Amino acid sequence: MSGRVYLVGAGPGDPGLLTARALELIAAADVILYDRLIPGAALQGARADAELLFAGKEGGGASVPQEQTEALMVKRAQAGKAVVRLKGGDPFVFGRGGEEALALRAAGIPYEVVPGVTAGMAALAYAGIPVTHRGLSSAVALVTGHTRVAGVQAEERVPRTGACEEEESDLDWAALAAFPGTLVFYMGARRLPHIAKSLIGAGRAASEPAAVVQAGTLPAQRTVTASLETIAEAARLQEISSPSITVVGPVAALAAQLSWLPARALAGRTVAVTRARAQASALAGRLEALGARVVQAPVIRIRPLPVRPLDPAPYDLVCLTSPNGVAALFEALAAGGRDARALAGTRVAAIGPGTRQALAERGIVADIMPERFLAEALVEALADVPVSRALVARASRAREVLPEALRARGAEVDVLALYETVAEPLPAAALAEARGADYITFTSSSTVRYFVQAAGEPRAGTCGQEAAATGRACQGAGLSSRARVVSIGPVTSQALREHGIEPHVEASRHDIDGVLEALLRDAAAHER
Repeated sequence: MSGRVYLVGAGPGDPGLLTARALELIAAADVILYDRLIPGAALQGARADAELLFAGKEGGGASVPQEQTEALMVKRAQAGKAVVRLKGGDPFVFGRGGEEALALRAAGIPYEVVPGVTAGMAALAYAGIPVTHRGLSSAVALVTGHTRVAGVQAEERVPRTGACEEEESDLDWAALAAFPGTLVFYMGARRLPHIAKSLIGAGRAASEPAAVVQAGTLPAQRTVTASLETIAEAARLQEISSPSITVVGPVAALAAQLSWLPARALAGRTVAVTRARAQASALAGRLEALGARVVQAPVIRIRPLPVRPLDPAPYDLVCLTSPNGVAALFEALAAGGRDARALAGTRVAAIGPGTRQALAERGIVADIMPERFLAEALVEALADVPVSRALVARASRAREVLPEALRARGAEVDVLALYETVAEPLPAAALAEARGADYITFTSSSTVRYFVQAAGEPRAGTCGQEAAATGRACQGAGLSSRARVVSIGPVTSQALREHGIEPHVEASRHDIDGVLEALLRDAAAHER
């Protein structure tokens, strides 16, 4: 039996604007074909074994032909897969969703269309521009800024400098100029001079308010306002680029009065997150809330080890060194038909607040937690705690500081390896973005080790090419010389130095809150 394809709108960028149905389908999909403009966090909800395939277009760069995308959908569905075609905005608003639906119908593949919040409305709303307003506009026209040239969509070719005016337009400029309402142009950043000139030439008032919103709803959102006559030059001076939405009409003047997005501390900064995908979402979400553009570059993956039934009764101390260990410990308890009650009478130690929170969610209050979130600090916190037999539940490869210290006190110690950290293949595009980020965060020694492994030795001439293209020289692991390296603590910092990377920022609190605090302090001290 063939599978099914879901044409899903991912919204304009802010992951909070994903619909409940979109999130549900992403979580259940066997295969996800995604565009470049979908929210990065949208894929965080995908199954670990889901096949994630890029099927988008980069302006002037690499792209996947539309025919190939349609063929992939059909092939995967015919193999019995549940396929989500994840498209920025709404699939039926300049998203070629209709073409894909026709291809599926022709192949006999059942499909479902899931509308999304379209950028033409959302980006303007985030900029404080209502597309309709009593007394100003009671109609809206949505227009694509791309045109058809000799049977080829402009978005599918590399644009020629200065060629906009030479293109054969399929837009009725006279009708658009006479339209009694708001004009909203999608994908028109490169053609803005031509759009403005054509509208004015067809009779639209040169003095009419206009605005361009770049990266609407995203942390990097910027808004430029001017008259229709001057908007192209204003956008050029502000270096506005795609993705952007252009609005022409009296409502554009309301941006100055109705703008509501607060200034954000990390606006304009790019931060790479290297921790495992499952753990990265909380950090990424908080960074985005602070205005950062987050590059997801997970270089590790947490792989559970085979679970054996666990009876904690013989132990008077159980030590947990990560939230992952907590989850795996309770799986081991459940395998033996036990739950949180089996830990009654046993002291439980947590290395930090994340581990303590994971325990609390399972009904266990940690008895011991050090002020500093290191194995050495946990050893100190246990100094006055009587221990005869201890269980240390942790990853398969971990430092021996805690077990050795307890054994030195005469305690019998069992180390229970519940999971292991393994390398996660990092796509070349994600690696390149991470290398060029303003900040790159490392939250464990394993993220350092596997990032360096993924980076490899820069190929001869690579650093020189990067310097020529970006003005940024390379440092260890091919990182840009302007990339500031953020470490969660001294152990991670030591791992960085061992691989030839000097951390610029080290958290004084060795948890995610500490990483954010340290990064914010550094960003404030290095304002652009």
